[in-house]
Amino acid sequence: MASDAPVLVITCAAIAREVNEIKKQGQWSQMELQAITADLHSRPEKIPAAVAAKIDAARDRYEHIFVAYGDCGTSGELDRVLEEKGVKRLPGAHCYDFLAGRETYARMQEAEPGTFYLTDFLAQHFQRLVIEVLGIDRHPELKDMYFGNYTRLVYLAQTDNDELTELARAAAAELGLRFERVFTGMGEMVPELDAAMREALWHS
Repeated sequence: MASDAPVLVITCAAIAREVNEIKKQGQWSQMELQAITADLHSRPEKIPAAVAAKIDAARDRYEHIFVAYGDCGTSGELDRVLEEKGVKRLPGAHCYDFLAGRETYARMQEAEPGTFYLTDFLAQHFQRLVIEVLGIDRHPELKDMYFGNYTRLVYLAQTDNDELTELARAAAAELGLRFERVFTGMGEMVPELDAAMREALWHS
């Protein structure tokens, strides 16, 4: 039996707020969201199975399913799973691609390959998702091992939020990196999700 909201978007929790905002802006009442913990980014090999499980559990409840993930370090395995299940996802290797825009991100990487990126979510959860996950809080000597070849931290800001900017600036200082802030808004996520919704509803 189909849901009253016929389109399910399975999203990484790291961009769930942005997906929900796009839903509100587009007045997509037919969209429902299910988030998967962002902690899996430290174990990307587990992402395809987690997404597949969500898809399988939703098959009898939703007419259409879309995945709001990049490849996210799965080395193509997520795409293999999605192709097998006939489900599409946001284009790009990771959220930096579709938040900054693929061309903008490519230019930043080409200009300075030794760049570490934060989003709103990562700035807010930097200590847990970076410092603690990498073990730097317990073994400070690991900082140079992980970040010794980096030169700058770029905060890709989805919102104009002074508190998040200061958290990102503090993260750069903690890592000993030059700080830059680039306002992206929600980037290419907006047209991609809007297009996915229109396509799904056209075929409903």
